[in-house]
Amino acid sequence: MSNKPSLPKGTRDFGPEKMVKRNYILDTIKATFQKFGFQPLETPSMENLDVLTGKYGDEGDQLIFKILNSGDYLSKVTQDEINEGSKPLTSKICEKALRYDLTVPFARFVVMNRNEITFPFKRYQVQPVWRADRPQKGRYREFYQCDADVVGTDSLLCEAEIILMIKEVFTNFNIADYTIKINNRKILSGIAEVVGAADKETDLFVAIDKLDKIGIDKVADELREKGFEEANINKVKEVLTTSGSIEDTFTFIENLLANSETGKKGIEELKEIFSIVQKTGSNLKNIGFDLTLARGLSYYTGAIFEVKVNNASIGSVSGGGRYDNLTGVFGLPDVSGVGFSFGVDRLYDVLEELDIFPNDTLKSTEALICCFDQEGIEYSYPLLTKLRNSGIKSELYPEAAKIKKQLNYANSKFVPYVIMIGSNEMATGELTLKNMVTGEQANLTIEKIIESISTN
Repeated sequence: MSNKPSLPKGTRDFGPEKMVKRNYILDTIKATFQKFGFQPLETPSMENLDVLTGKYGDEGDQLIFKILNSGDYLSKVTQDEINEGSKPLTSKICEKALRYDLTVPFARFVVMNRNEITFPFKRYQVQPVWRADRPQKGRYREFYQCDADVVGTDSLLCEAEIILMIKEVFTNFNIADYTIKINNRKILSGIAEVVGAADKETDLFVAIDKLDKIGIDKVADELREKGFEEANINKVKEVLTTSGSIEDTFTFIENLLANSETGKKGIEELKEIFSIVQKTGSNLKNIGFDLTLARGLSYYTGAIFEVKVNNASIGSVSGGGRYDNLTGVFGLPDVSGVGFSFGVDRLYDVLEELDIFPNDTLKSTEALICCFDQEGIEYSYPLLTKLRNSGIKSELYPEAAKIKKQLNYANSKFVPYVIMIGSNEMATGELTLKNMVTGEQANLTIEKIIESISTN
């Protein structure tokens, strides 16, 4: 007896109802990206392993899904190399890996195509990524990202436009209670300087990034393990517990970083971004300056973003930041870029939890023709073409089944209109149109039916 089929942990199937909702999310985001001048791009699911490793920090590297070499992948491996353990062995038996995000493949694309690209280059990319993470609510091993990046300019207009795009997408989703958290890596570097940890920046950032998950005491414990002195840990605690308005946070951090040139540069950049947002006619509503925002990825160098829907249980649904030299690791130095990503799966869970998917997103078919016999089915072929040529999403039930079964089919697909055809309808040319929402029926010609459905 064969085993029941199952899915790998952290992956999911998406049936038609879910796909319709997912497409609504993707179409809404893509329309905003296009409105702001971004062009579409796709890269392969797999990359060479050396393209991905060393770009996400040690923790990120461990979460990359490696692909075994095809054929006899152990043929060139000695017993001694096997005895050395999995880490050194990996490079011998795996040359490729599934992409971990869309940003590093994008940087690789930019470098490989730098002579054909016009800079600044604005691209958006909507594809799945894979992470060997522990699956839990809102965290999957295969999930889609929607990225938008601009490379080839230092202009802070790009950061401001990211904020404007996020605001527009949330307006279109009818989500009002959310926060775009923003910080700057230069400010974090300045904090590292004043707490005597300039040589332990990465340790500090990684610990701060876990604040939401493990709490301030555990962050302090982690810093102790990394060799931070108690006086400096207390300074870090002071930074992480500061709160108040954007103005209050600026006042606090300007005093703290008065002697840090790097920190002051970060503060200037953030002020300029906020100023541009306001000059476009938007406001700073839903925007928070958050000193605890670190984002674990090691390639960020300027502004960093994270977006949280406040009245939902899911964590962040979007994030990103400025990276000054991501292409440098591929041999093209000094190309600055900034980008961000929407987590489609998390957005889906938020819209579901808040119950704000528009009802008409479920409507894949607008009109279903139901017939009592084979003669009716044959009569309906040209009618089906007329409906579709008029832009009405239409189906003909393919069998002369009981009418109840056909109506149940319509209800299961949320079809709003059913056209019923029997001998009477064929004789007169006036077909029975049933509104499946109100239950009303009328006898109309196919032309009148098209007019009625099109205007509703």
